[in-house]
This record gives sequence, C-alpha cells and structure tokens, in this order.
Amino acid sequence: MTGGNTSGKTLAGLRFAVLGAGRVGSSLAAWLAAAGAQPVRVASRSNGAAAALAAALGAPWVPAAELSSADADLLLLAVPEGSLAEVAARLALRPQAAVALHNAGALPASVLAPLGAAGVAIGGFHPLMAFPTPRTDPQEAAGIVFGIDGDARATALARRLAAAWEAEVVEVPEESRLLYHYAATLVAGSATTLLALAEEIAHAAGLSTKVAGGYRRLAASALEAASGVAAADAITGPVARGDSALVLAELAALDRAVPEAGVLAAALANETLRQIALRRALLPSQEVLRGQLRTPNRG
Repeated sequence: MTGGNTSGKTLAGLRFAVLGAGRVGSSLAAWLAAAGAQPVRVASRSNGAAAALAAALGAPWVPAAELSSADADLLLLAVPEGSLAEVAARLALRPQAAVALHNAGALPASVLAPLGAAGVAIGGFHPLMAFPTPRTDPQEAAGIVFGIDGDARATALARRLAAAWEAEVVEVPEESRLLYHYAATLVAGSATTLLALAEEIAHAAGLSTKVAGGYRRLAASALEAASGVAAADAITGPVARGDSALVLAELAALDRAVPEAGVLAAALANETLRQIALRRALLPSQEVLRGQLRTPNRG
C-alpha cells in the first residue's frame, strides 16, 4: 500500500473487517489501514481479488458465507446495491462488529435492518468519487465528500474515518438518497458519457484522435473554473452567450453527423438556459434561442 496518514488524526486501535474486494472496498480498506486501523479479515464470495487484498493488508481471507466480525469495531460492506439486503440478512445470523457501514449511495442505512435488529449500529458511508480502478493511495481521500446516514454510533464512526482521511461528510437522510445518488451519476457517469459522445462527434467529423485529449483537458478546466462558485455562474459557450445562430448551426451539423444525439443536444441546451435563468434574467437573445429550441424540429 502507498502513502500514509498526514492529518495527525489516526485510526490506531480500530479493528475492521471488509466484505467485498472490488474497487471501492479495496480502496477504503487500504485507506483504513494507512490511517492505522487494523484489518482482521477480508471476505468475499470468491478469493480472486479478495486474496490479493487480504495479502496486501496482511489479513486472512474468509468466504462471505462464513464471515463473523465480532472481534472488529467496524464491518465495511462494499457489495453491489442489489445484494445488500440479502447480505445483511445472512450476516445477522452470525456475531458481527459493533458498527456496519455500507457504501451504496442510493440506499439508506435501513437496508441493513437485520444487522440493526441483531444489535449492530448501522449506517451508510458513500464516497462521492469515481473508482474506475482501486485507489489505494490514502492521499486521494483528502477532500472527498462522504454521504452518511444511520444510527448515532454509526455516523460517529463515519465522521471519525472521514476526519482521519481529511475528507468531509454530509448527512443524506433516507428520503433524499435516490436524488442524491442520481445527481452523483450525472456528475460522474453522465459527464463521462458526454465525453464519449464528444469523441464520437470528432470521429464523425474526421478529426485526429489527438482531439480526444484536448476534450479531456477542456472538461477538466471547465470543472476547475466552477470550483468555489455556483456551477451555473461558470457556464460558458454559445448557449450561455445567447448566440442562437451558432447554436442552431451546430445542432444542424450534429443532426447530419450523429443524428441520434440531436434530441440530447437540444435538451442540454434547454437545460443550460434553465440553469442560467435560475440565477439571473435571460438575455433577449437567450429567450429567442429558447423558443427556437422548442420548435417541433428541435424537440
């Protein structure tokens, strides 16, 4: 494992077990260990990636069906959302840790209700970060926001973990979890989808593949420009300027090159105008553009 804790707030004395050795589970387990927490076991349905994680942590691997974590302070559940309820019910049949935290963004702590009924403090602990690969350097945790909910003991431990990693927490109540998670998918998954579409358009235009790197840097710089301000105030481009002639010309070119993307492009332009209108009055040219975007030919 790389890196180390630099916050001065360690997790020394905290014992943990982790169920799930995917990208998120491997990352959080590595961050826990780097901050001084002691891994007691790694569990999963198969021992492929889990065996490697267990070896890296210096902890034994056990089959998920046999996991008992009563000697741990924390049981970290990094399994797919669709299986959490079933996993919690199975785990509740054996002694488990004092606190169980799951990493599913869309689900509330109550998905672990069987563990709660067995005396375990339950909570959600969802990192607002993309994990295309395991991120084992604990320095990458600094500044991350974790969405948390659950019992008082569970959220207290979640806050302790975040503090040790110099991360932040935000309370996300049960009734807000679905919208919270959907907004996260817009920022991560949909942003990447838009980048893929930009690359497809460039290919359709016969451009060099080198332009893809330029689009990536452009996206990163746009997000950087939104740092510290309301995102709507950082929107740039012809829609934000109200240049209707250019917007409509580009949409027409897109209809010819990648017609399947036309409806999405018009919807994004409309949403850009709606977001701007939430902050300030639209320019006359932007009002005109909004009307043109809503014509039958433009959806």
